[in-house]
Amino acid sequence: MSFKNTIFYILFIISTLGYSQNFVRPGEWKKYRQEVFISTGASGFLGDLGGRDRIGTHYSPIDLNLTQTRTAFGVGYLYKVKRWFNVSGKFNWLILRGNDAQTSEPYRQNRNLNFKTNIFELSGRLEFGFLSNKVGNRYGIKRTFNRRMKNNNWSLFGFVGVGFFYFNPYSLSGTALKPLHTEGEGLPGGPSNYSNYQVCIPIGLYYKYIINKQWTIGVEFSWRKTFTDYIDDVSGTYYDKAKLMAAYGPTAVHFADPSLGLIPGATLPNANGTGAQRGDPSNYDSYLSLEVTVGYIIKQKRKRARLRSKF
Repeated sequence: MSFKNTIFYILFIISTLGYSQNFVRPGEWKKYRQEVFISTGASGFLGDLGGRDRIGTHYSPIDLNLTQTRTAFGVGYLYKVKRWFNVSGKFNWLILRGNDAQTSEPYRQNRNLNFKTNIFELSGRLEFGFLSNKVGNRYGIKRTFNRRMKNNNWSLFGFVGVGFFYFNPYSLSGTALKPLHTEGEGLPGGPSNYSNYQVCIPIGLYYKYIINKQWTIGVEFSWRKTFTDYIDDVSGTYYDKAKLMAAYGPTAVHFADPSLGLIPGATLPNANGTGAQRGDPSNYDSYLSLEVTVGYIIKQKRKRARLRSKF
């Protein structure tokens, strides 16, 4: 699902919603503290590979290549601590990919690298924002003014949290990239091996429309800051091909440098003998998602009053 399609469906769904029931008594929201929800939409990658038809912008969302967006799916739980403060937990499955062949920026197109990976992410979030709770016309002739007794309830919250995720990059042709050590990871003179398990910081915003006291629908945008530059298996410089051939064979050499040869010498060692630039190690990879959410509110059960005997 592309970002364009996701935005269209979000606007269509929200525009067709009718009026919603309201929490007319002060503090009544406390009966509806808990919510479970699912989400689906589109995910995008911001890293060394792919990007728009220009020089990269340090992984800003404006560098996102919409043709490479893929599916995002999530499930979560939310608890209202205050009207303006929630805590939530969420599990996300996202598909990320990048492809230099999809950009006309000369250096990236010549590099000709690509990747895809599943992201399995578990995160906890703190949410701060605003919960609408307007009281409508509570009195009216039955059936005649019934619709006047209902108002649009909604909430707008920003959030920040911490998450843990797993990734494992493959080429678009289906070859696992980490076992090939394409930048000489773990070899003499190369970088250290990277881990498939990493930490992320989700930061985002969501708008939620309360259909009634049981169901909600909304839209959520979330950007993840990570602390790895290897989600796409690209980070630093090209490794010595002879040493890579001796250690891991011709497949590793091919996926380390499948360049098109359009820029002579672009992947050869620099004059001082160091490897030519393959990626940008000064910036960590990041990824984002735009999702439609559907939630089910769990109403708190009433406590039964205890009858006390006078004797």
